[in-house]
Amino acid sequence: MNKAKKIYSTLNQKWNYTRKDIDSILGLNKGIFQQARGSRIVVYHGVCRSDHTRFNSIFVRTRIFEKHLQFYKKYFHVISLDDYYRGHFSQDRFNICITFDDGFANNYKYVLPLMNKFQVPIAFFITGIRNAGYDILWNDFLVLAQKYGPKKFKFDGEEFFKNKYGFYASMSRGRTLKDLSREDCFERKAEIIRSLQPMIPAKIMDREQEYWTQMTEQEIRFLSRSRFATIGSHGHYHNDLSKIPIVRARDEIVRSKHFLEDILQKEVSAIAFPYGSYSRDVLAESKSAGFSQLLATDFLFPEDYSDLTMRERFIVNPYISVNNQMLSTINGRYC
Repeated sequence: MNKAKKIYSTLNQKWNYTRKDIDSILGLNKGIFQQARGSRIVVYHGVCRSDHTRFNSIFVRTRIFEKHLQFYKKYFHVISLDDYYRGHFSQDRFNICITFDDGFANNYKYVLPLMNKFQVPIAFFITGIRNAGYDILWNDFLVLAQKYGPKKFKFDGEEFFKNKYGFYASMSRGRTLKDLSREDCFERKAEIIRSLQPMIPAKIMDREQEYWTQMTEQEIRFLSRSRFATIGSHGHYHNDLSKIPIVRARDEIVRSKHFLEDILQKEVSAIAFPYGSYSRDVLAESKSAGFSQLLATDFLFPEDYSDLTMRERFIVNPYISVNNQMLSTINGRYC
């Protein structure tokens, strides 16, 4: 019965998206976009030339992102993160604030030129992983290892194997390595990287670098020189700040701020929590560190709605059409 419900739900979703695309072809959605009011902060991550869902569900193709920008310029009012917080909204159009998480080098390569071309403000939330001596985030490394690494391996006396979904899972605990690692501090994640890295051919890492390479300090500095760019923190190591000891979380929050401010030589006031995850203590430490703009995905506590420092964001879906993405962005939900 549950399987039947899931199949029905999937088919119903596909039909709803198809119907809306047909409406778009017939010109029936134009009025929706013209009459839409309100505001939304949207979240992108990586952009690439092709094969955007090869490793994850957070990349979009460069061509599609450009179409998104064309659409925003045509129908929406695109505003900076600062203006979003100030409430400088248009009353005649739907207001959009564009953000990018993770600090991929492809943001520098592809997004920066498009941002300048269309003259739209974008906020980039970047980790301090380069300062830690790495050019890849731990979760991106795991994705590559699961695709190109061994079927099983042993780490710290524990065996991990690729389950039916292709994820490394603990033979003894039955949980995925990714989920287990989210609860660990970066030192252990770094040990996993060092353990698995020799098992992945360097030529493969080079071939796939568009999907994982982080921006260098020089690229971050150059990106920030665009009058359309805002730079914010995305944690120092891309840890889930709510799952590690608060002392470690505090250190990471402060360290990430100092890392970016040293590069930019100006204050960094925004932080987007990795995975959208936070706790009351994480919020308090972020404010204590000097962050005045705190961005989550979904609010987790009732009092967050009245917290003037906090904003929710809406993650872009790489599997649907431009038309359906824009309709979903206005509605704040997917079918």
